[in-house]
Amino acid sequence: MIKGVKHIIFDLGGVLLNIDYGLTEKAFTDAGITNFKEMYSQLAQTPLFDELETGKTDSTEFIKAIQAIAGASLTEGQIIKAWNAMLLDFPVRRLQLLQQLRMYHDLVLLSNTNEIHEAEFNNILMRSHGIPTIGVFFDKVYFSHRVGLRKPGREIFERILEENGFKPEHTLFIDDSPQHIATAAVLGIPTIYLEKGLTIGEHVFKPMGM
Repeated sequence: MIKGVKHIIFDLGGVLLNIDYGLTEKAFTDAGITNFKEMYSQLAQTPLFDELETGKTDSTEFIKAIQAIAGASLTEGQIIKAWNAMLLDFPVRRLQLLQQLRMYHDLVLLSNTNEIHEAEFNNILMRSHGIPTIGVFFDKVYFSHRVGLRKPGREIFERILEENGFKPEHTLFIDDSPQHIATAAVLGIPTIYLEKGLTIGEHVFKPMGM
């Protein structure tokens, strides 16, 4: 843990929520969209997905756009199921960590997400842990589709710092995408890049004595 940290900004997918982009890619490929990987990935995506994640396109418009791209008779249910396939589970250890950290730090959640995924990851949390929303673990939540801003744009980081009165040097940002980490670092925010295979429970906030 970095000394002097008073506030922690967490990414969601790949940090708190286990995800597998390959499952959504496979689902859409099997459905006939063979170039889906070129359209959407962890590192880059086409304007359709950017607009969904900033609230400029709603779920109905997104589904219609996917149906047009597919050139096949995909139902709304099939598209939602394929789009949500990447969302896996919330390990209980990570949720316990949030509860512990919140006793000593301000916690903020910052996620590039969309209304379809928000509904589903909260459903996952409810089914597995009986908790209705991930927001209960945080002092403030910033979902890109709700605030109209997304990482790696510096505006969303500047907004969090200003709205919450955080000083960059006292704020830690944890994310699994290098382009997001780069922006935070430019703003003077200490960062932890959670590379593939690393977890916050085993490699960042280790249990005492380990």
